[in-house]
Amino acid sequence: MARTRCDRTPAWAQLQAHYQSHGKQLDLRDAFAQDAQRFARFSQEAPYVFADLSKNRIDATTEALLLDLARQSGVQEHRDAMFAGEKINNTEQREVLHVLLRNPAAVQSGIAQEATLFIATEQAKVHTTLDAMLAYAEKVRADKAITDVVNIGIGGSDLGPQMAVLALDAFATTGKRLHFVSNVDGHELAAKLPHLKAESTVFLIASKTFTTIETMTNAASAKAWFEAQGGTDIARHFAALTTNVPAANAFGITTTFGFWDWVGGRYSMWSAIGLPLAIAIGAAGFREFLAGAHAMDEHFRTAPLESNLPVRLGLLDVWYRNFHGFTSRSIAPYHSALRRVPAYLQQLEMESNGKRVDASGEALPFGTSPVLWGEPGTNGQHAYFQMLHQGTDVVPVEFIAVKKARHDLKGHHPMLLANVLAQAQALMVGKSDAGGHKHFTGNRPSTFLLLEDLTPASLGALIALQEHRVFVSGSLWGINSFDQWGVELGKVLAKDIEPRLASGDATGLDGSTAGLLARLRG
Repeated sequence: MARTRCDRTPAWAQLQAHYQSHGKQLDLRDAFAQDAQRFARFSQEAPYVFADLSKNRIDATTEALLLDLARQSGVQEHRDAMFAGEKINNTEQREVLHVLLRNPAAVQSGIAQEATLFIATEQAKVHTTLDAMLAYAEKVRADKAITDVVNIGIGGSDLGPQMAVLALDAFATTGKRLHFVSNVDGHELAAKLPHLKAESTVFLIASKTFTTIETMTNAASAKAWFEAQGGTDIARHFAALTTNVPAANAFGITTTFGFWDWVGGRYSMWSAIGLPLAIAIGAAGFREFLAGAHAMDEHFRTAPLESNLPVRLGLLDVWYRNFHGFTSRSIAPYHSALRRVPAYLQQLEMESNGKRVDASGEALPFGTSPVLWGEPGTNGQHAYFQMLHQGTDVVPVEFIAVKKARHDLKGHHPMLLANVLAQAQALMVGKSDAGGHKHFTGNRPSTFLLLEDLTPASLGALIALQEHRVFVSGSLWGINSFDQWGVELGKVLAKDIEPRLASGDATGLDGSTAGLLARLRG
């Protein structure tokens, strides 16, 4: 697999020169005035997603140089290596094959046409587990005695399923209430338990290793509550989404659904971790969700770079982060059901690409992941959009809108769509005011992603698009986007500090931690 870090390519130097001579002076208002075809040139269709990139600070030369950067960095070869099952997660020596989770059938898959025996074998396991998981989901859906399902997980075992269940609430066809518990702060679980009944609740314990401290602490408390309420049938009321079947059995759980080392946590909702979503929208709906993602996988795998939407977005991210110096991106979904998308994308991008060394361990001389943040529109307009329009920092905004409404409340959806169009327009065009306080500089960039309808398939495509976009920027930066060592240090230190809260032993602690320890014990 040929791969060259982006700053070591001729295109990088050419982009630096282009930025200094043209890129940093580009004014979007002038760009539209000079090119009547700009919208058509910088917008495109991808599976289930229409993207308008025309309000970004790029021109034809910029994009051509960025595409050269992708070719010279080996993005295509790196992508192909992922799909072929090479161990591109080099620090953990693992394949990166979450795309296998959404292949509809081996004989139809672009991956399987070139498949190694390993991939073909893993694909068979995927479908066996998927069929069993979906059969269980249908069983829970049909059980009228079960009214509540509580998913206990954290990180990828919580953010993805929770985001998707909320997003697809219009497709939830049973009377089941779905709840999510992730925080080790007992206030979260304690606030939910009084509204549940042991005899009508199913708990899903989502932990790949069945050792994640937050998840297992919450699981133990849920089990204790269940038994205190008179519950006796752990096997019926608890299921585990884990690869550690013996540990789940020791807990009392006999219903387990596993996944594999080549599935990273933040890429796992396509696996058994997606069971809450399958319970909410049913087996057919979940398969549509997978199919939408698979359609985007095939687009990413086969489309030429210049019309490959994940590639174009990933290149834009590098252009903004490393040349313009923009350090964050705001996610603004103009659909209430997508309200957890910003939180989901935070983990996806910041855990994947929040790295300071490349895949060989060498310190990087440039910035990597931006900070992602946001709220749904129109709420964000009355919170932080002031800064987006008139603040001292330029923050690219990514708007997500849905053409079709799934409610019949008169006037709401046109008003929502008018607002998202207006905000994107206002960021670009600005407003002149000699007095200063009402002056909007404009020329503030945004991307507009439009779905015709928010369905299982379109949501699947949207999330797969974001996954592959993160892959592209990480590939260019030369980093391993599929490990997360930065998550571990705090966990290790917490294990040391917890017994000190009981003993008061501050030996070896820094002055601040020792002082806070004493304060908390006092």
